[in-house]
Amino acid sequence: MSLMILSILATFSIAAYDSETDEWGVAVASYVPFAYNSVAWAEAGAGAVATQSWTNHFYGTEGLKLLQEGLSASEVVSLLTSADSLREQRQLGIVDIHGGAEAFTGAECMDWAGSIQGPGYTIQGNILTGPEVVENMERAFLATDGAPLAERLYAALLAGEAAGGDSRGRQSAGLLVVKAGGGHSGATDRFVELVVNDDPDPLVVLGGHLYTWQLYNCMPVYAEAMDNDPVAESRMLYILESLAEKGSDNPQLLNLGAWELATRDLMLEEAVAMARRAVELEPGDSNIRDTLAEALFRNGSVEEAVQQAQTALELDPESAYLKEQLERFRGF
Repeated sequence: MSLMILSILATFSIAAYDSETDEWGVAVASYVPFAYNSVAWAEAGAGAVATQSWTNHFYGTEGLKLLQEGLSASEVVSLLTSADSLREQRQLGIVDIHGGAEAFTGAECMDWAGSIQGPGYTIQGNILTGPEVVENMERAFLATDGAPLAERLYAALLAGEAAGGDSRGRQSAGLLVVKAGGGHSGATDRFVELVVNDDPDPLVVLGGHLYTWQLYNCMPVYAEAMDNDPVAESRMLYILESLAEKGSDNPQLLNLGAWELATRDLMLEEAVAMARRAVELEPGDSNIRDTLAEALFRNGSVEEAVQQAQTALELDPESAYLKEQLERFRGF
């Protein structure tokens, strides 16, 4: 009996596609620890799969293979469930390469169980407090159109939890977004992968991880593409606006954000504010001083930019780059 209980993944999840950035993702929250490891499956250029209730990992592995072959979400759901003698205990949601969405909820899934779909997304859950969970998730997902896909998936989870979520409580959450070459150094397609396996407030922890992850990992990817891609620019600015609003006690994160804004002549007042805070936190870092000098210079505060550049050079007197920076500001 205990093995049976652990196999039943009461959960609410969303699988979705961002056609503007070619990203696919799955987000999940559950009363069951380690739910993400069974529920969430996605591959860039193929699609995304959420398998839950009496979870079947083959729905993930085989589902992605079928999606890679070009089958639609509806076709894959039909093939997987028709060949499964335990399908009435399963729940499955799939988004394909084109954003087509389909779901299946077996007749023997525990109440409340059901799903809702729209262009580019499917939302499903079982042992929920009621249909309002998936309905609220859909509203939140649609209301955040234009934000990075990871943010939209997280917003859906928060809305589902606020509406009641898993009727038994909460313990784990996870979020996966795949994008071709979006992983570290372009080595994988795992653009975002965050997991909270066992915590009394998993969505709060997940949100903190997402905030930092997007600054460190997503922003550089968007920044690399933004010169030729206005969508990438809008995604990056969304992340930086969040940093400007929420702030941070991490001077390196603030420095990174300030530099990206300043060197692109975007949100210069916010760039100066972030750089000032970074200097307060790490006054002896010459790179951070240089960022503040750059932001000040581009924002028209040339005199103070020179002062900060001088301080940066004093901290690292052998730096040829910092010498060039100081001369550049003085020669303006």
